[in-house]
Amino acid sequence: MDSLRIEFFFDLSEIEHQALFKAFQYPWEVLAAIGDYLNNQTLGKIDVDIPEGAFLDNPELISIGEGTVVEPGAYIKGPCIIGKNNSIRHGAYIRGNVLVGDNCIVGHTTEAKNTIFLNGAQAGHFAYLGDSILGVKSNVGAGTKFANLKLDCKEVVIHANGETINTQLRKFGAILGDYVQIGCNAVTNPGTIIGPHSRCYPCLNFGGVIPPKSIVKPEQKYKVMALDEAHT
Repeated sequence: MDSLRIEFFFDLSEIEHQALFKAFQYPWEVLAAIGDYLNNQTLGKIDVDIPEGAFLDNPELISIGEGTVVEPGAYIKGPCIIGKNNSIRHGAYIRGNVLVGDNCIVGHTTEAKNTIFLNGAQAGHFAYLGDSILGVKSNVGAGTKFANLKLDCKEVVIHANGETINTQLRKFGAILGDYVQIGCNAVTNPGTIIGPHSRCYPCLNFGGVIPPKSIVKPEQKYKVMALDEAHT
């Protein structure tokens, strides 16, 4: 399963927290280790001014790097590390066990939980990102949701290259490789894995393993008719 190894999805050469990834072979294995990794770091160093109206829950478990802007109305719960030069916008909800690299955007009413933003990752508007990893300079369009729990609440299983892999995770959202772009209002099924440099059209519901440099687009039809014809 070499095509699912961590190095297949992410260039970690400029990532500060490489150690979290190097302990594992596959990216979904990292998800279960985020909390322990954060709890073993020296937290509580906040190098920016926090404006009135922004709320830090357990600030002793939160670190925020210089140059990051936290807007009023943002809610950040520890443990959490937010790197340098990020934008944490009004209404952002960081629920804990979140690791944000540098130059990222956690946007208005975007909710993140047990999730990693690698450098330059952006989720600018109205997204739900649970138990997921966003690769370097990946972008999630407005309204995107990463579903992270199956309806039957069973462990998430991956089917790839003729093999079936039980991730042993009940909650597993999505893995986005570097430079992946997802259009607005897309919904990914639990355990979606998208290879680097892929693009996904808006308003999709999809899942599975998407190869690198792919385009995911819907097969849908619609009809345009004259107004008079539509009412006959």
